[in-house]
Amino acid sequence: MKLSVIIKLLESKFPLYLQESWDNSGLLLGNPENEINKVLVTLDVTEEVVKEAISKDCELIISHHPVIFNGIKSITGKNATERIVETSIKNKISIYAIHTNLDNSFTGINAILCNKLNLINIKTLVPKRDILRKLVTFCPVNDAEKVRTALFNAGAGHIGNYDRCSFNVPGTGTFRGSENSNPYVGERGKLHYENEIRIETIYPVYLESDVLGALHSAHPYEEVAYDLYNLGNEYLGAGTGMIGELRHEISEPDFLNLLKKTFNTTIIRHSQLAGKKARRITVCSGSGSFLINDAKKAGADFLVTSDLKYHDFFEADSKLVIADVGHYESEQFAKELIYNILIKNFSTFAVLISELNTNSVNYL
Repeated sequence: MKLSVIIKLLESKFPLYLQESWDNSGLLLGNPENEINKVLVTLDVTEEVVKEAISKDCELIISHHPVIFNGIKSITGKNATERIVETSIKNKISIYAIHTNLDNSFTGINAILCNKLNLINIKTLVPKRDILRKLVTFCPVNDAEKVRTALFNAGAGHIGNYDRCSFNVPGTGTFRGSENSNPYVGERGKLHYENEIRIETIYPVYLESDVLGALHSAHPYEEVAYDLYNLGNEYLGAGTGMIGELRHEISEPDFLNLLKKTFNTTIIRHSQLAGKKARRITVCSGSGSFLINDAKKAGADFLVTSDLKYHDFFEADSKLVIADVGHYESEQFAKELIYNILIKNFSTFAVLISELNTNSVNYL
């Protein structure tokens, strides 16, 4: 299978548009036309992981963390990144990273963390804004259902837990075609009145080309009239962190023990216990200290994240408990997530999860 087909699947689920501005997700090394027979999924690309890919005849490494983050001005083997790039090129191994677009997706790593903790009533903690757009178009009454269906199939019409959402208003459209026109209804040179439906629906901006393509393909008119509006609404389908609830409240020490078991760790750094039950839980894979105030505003009993500094723990202020489970530990399930997506959608190549623990933090 071509690498481009694999990329198309991953980016349809986790669009690059959702990555942070400082990130470097996407295809980092390789030609999209390369044929892929084996894929190695890992959290980090290290020299040992590249050797593993070589030994297992993998032509593609998919990692959560980008191995190339800053600009490379030379490849001389003076550091690990340059050696990884050099070795991968020599062995015709492509490298693809799926980082903060995976973090920010409603079905990404944070969703997996919520599922591992058996949380219910899950929603995005800080939804992204300025991602939604509204499409308004007009078409003959008898063609409205066909146009709506095409728009929905292209990804428009999702609001929270609902899909195929639209608003429809009947009205009368007027137009007069020139001598060069080929009108679907009416005659050239004559003013025509047509009973039409005004269709309104929304979509995330990264689906705009698909939505407009579907509109033009399904719409019967030679010239399709439509309006696009930028919306300032929150987009619940993407954002930072997630919040959910335990089915039953438990003590704070019991929840900390649940975290140790879930994340397979023997050490959890945490703020002072607040002396109340744990029920409402916020999670943020990777570094999430910037969400402390958002977690408090949301009424969370716990914020589960990593990479906290000494003074960050004071910010809990007895309003909640902040638990640092470790960066690697909070993101380890990314491998499982990517693996499951690939094997569910493709059966023409082998997908392997790296056997290496790439955690750079060690405990004595």
